Amino acid sequence: MKKAMPIGVDNFEKLMTEGYYYVDKTMFIKELLDLKGEVNLFTRPRRFGKTLNLSMLRCFFEDTGDDGKNAEKKNLFEGLRIMSAGEEYVGQMGKYPVINVTLKSAKQDSFESAYYKIKEEIAREFKRHDSLLGSEALSEADKQMFQDIMDRNASYDVYSGALKFLSECLCAAMHQPVIILIDEYDVPLENAYFSGFYDKMAGLIRSLFESALKTNSCLKFAVITGCLRISRESIFTGLNHLNIISVLNRNYSEHFGFTEPEVRRAMEYYGVEKRFDDMKEWYDGYRFGDTEVYNPWSVLKFMYDLDASISAFPRPYWVNTSSNEIIKDMISRADREMRGQIETLLEGNTMDIPIQEEVTYEDMYANGDNLWNVLYYTGYLTKEEEYFKESTVFLKVRIPNTEVKTIYQNTILNWFRENIKKRDFRDLYQAMESGDAGKMREILSEQLLSTISFYDSAENFYHGFLAGILSQSDRYLVKSNRESGNGRSDLTVKSLSLRGKAFIVEVKVSESIDDLEKDAEAAVKQIYDKGYMEELRIEGYRDIACYGIAFYRKDCEVRGEEKDERAVGH
Repeated sequence: MKKAMPIGVDNFEKLMTEGYYYVDKTMFIKELLDLKGEVNLFTRPRRFGKTLNLSMLRCFFEDTGDDGKNAEKKNLFEGLRIMSAGEEYVGQMGKYPVINVTLKSAKQDSFESAYYKIKEEIAREFKRHDSLLGSEALSEADKQMFQDIMDRNASYDVYSGALKFLSECLCAAMHQPVIILIDEYDVPLENAYFSGFYDKMAGLIRSLFESALKTNSCLKFAVITGCLRISRESIFTGLNHLNIISVLNRNYSEHFGFTEPEVRRAMEYYGVEKRFDDMKEWYDGYRFGDTEVYNPWSVLKFMYDLDASISAFPRPYWVNTSSNEIIKDMISRADREMRGQIETLLEGNTMDIPIQEEVTYEDMYANGDNLWNVLYYTGYLTKEEEYFKESTVFLKVRIPNTEVKTIYQNTILNWFRENIKKRDFRDLYQAMESGDAGKMREILSEQLLSTISFYDSAENFYHGFLAGILSQSDRYLVKSNRESGNGRSDLTVKSLSLRGKAFIVEVKVSESIDDLEKDAEAAVKQIYDKGYMEELRIEGYRDIACYGIAFYRKDCEVRGEEKDERAVGH
């Protein structure tokens, strides 16, 4: 039997002992030891393997204090690449006490609730090391503080220094410096920004990190992961030994996410390599340093679906696992310039941005460059190339792949639907009812200018645009026939009463602005040539109007023609 795919499995020990497929990232250990960084911050997009890599580091380095457990942990690495790297690396296995905490669950609506979650996580890690309560190396006062932290009874000041205290206890009892692993450090900060208590949360995280990482003589090294490189002044005050490894860095570039050879090997193992082109179009496109990288979460999810059916369609799996608040917020705030930039990216083009080494969530909207940098670091944009100009590093950025493009498009459509709910479109319906095609064109053009368009799937965009607007009336029912492919018109709009008005709308997308009038007229002719009105007549409607609407980018043309029941049946 083939190994199971590790969908959502981010515990290294479970992955290895329960027979899951593993893409070997153990040479991350070698590079960490070679480069000897004391405090290392790795920033990568969500779901790119950060948690699993930290779990792997813990399994490799941790001295559990139990020789039997240490031997079991060593067995986990049999056959993996690190085991052939040499004794200078293998000899570090099972040698150090490890503190491992994650802040990914601190996503509550208030500071008090988020702080409680962080307290819970710290208490859980103290509980994991509760054998220290029997150590002679700890004083009675230390044991009492240890117990208070574990029981969640300690004060704010105690918890803000808890990681340093735990490292001192471990170092004293085990006579070895401590490795500290902190996962998703910026989740509580991002959540606090959007929930309105950023300053309080930044103060807590700053205190936690300063005590554990700044002047801690018990520290061997630390690895911190997150999505965004928060500015040194905001969180990492005074940490002059902080080594930030972002998606720009060439070091460590292949350890987060899947490289193309890794994807090909996995697809061959599961016998789904014939769908490689779809895999590449949808989930490739990231560039970390100089390394081409695939989204590992989406690769595994697509392979899982392909294993069930080789004809499975690719889907935007990442959209449901990654916070899209940044995209939503950006689109809702976008002015005309930014709307144009988003449209440029959605057309598959690049835009140039000056790289900002460090940002804060607070400064995200101070200028457009900050926001584009946030989108770059969080995986919504990727690097096409970089260049140096007038003492500044610039990036040419683009949307990485089809999956991420659909996130933009779906977010734009959702924003558009919410936005048009605030608009009264009675004037549009009055124009339709009176046959005023010119007024219809004026209203629709105004809406086109204020929305964000994407043209590579133009017919779907314009169809959704029209359907959204026309659905705002409680006097009419709107039926979209586009998806059925049954030879019907694009849109049918009908009053609740059979005595009321009904409309048939056919949509065309023009190849140039000069074709708008011709295409709108052709759309009306198609309605009559194909007898689209017949179904409405059978239902009992007698007052039926027909409109052909042609679009070219932000421009449209409307043509209308109305015939009585005797003319129908043509």
